[in-house]
Amino acid sequence: MLLVTFLLTLLAFAACLLLGIIGLVISAWVRGVHPNMAVAYRQFAFPAAAIAAVIALIVAITIEFRYARTTQV
Repeated sequence: MLLVTFLLTLLAFAACLLLGIIGLVISAWVRGVHPNMAVAYRQFAFPAAAIAAVIALIVAITIEFRYARTTQV
């Protein structure tokens, strides 16, 4: 359960970081300035990964409880 949560959190962090970097590069290119990549980590990827971790943990716990309830005969 915790391993699945951890892996989904890493996947969400990587995906959000990629999207954040792409967005920063495009916006910096349009403005004609150098992008500050720290913003992609601090303001985009980390909060999104934290939210994904909470959601993944809740879903994993729910699935475990449903499985435990159905196997108890």
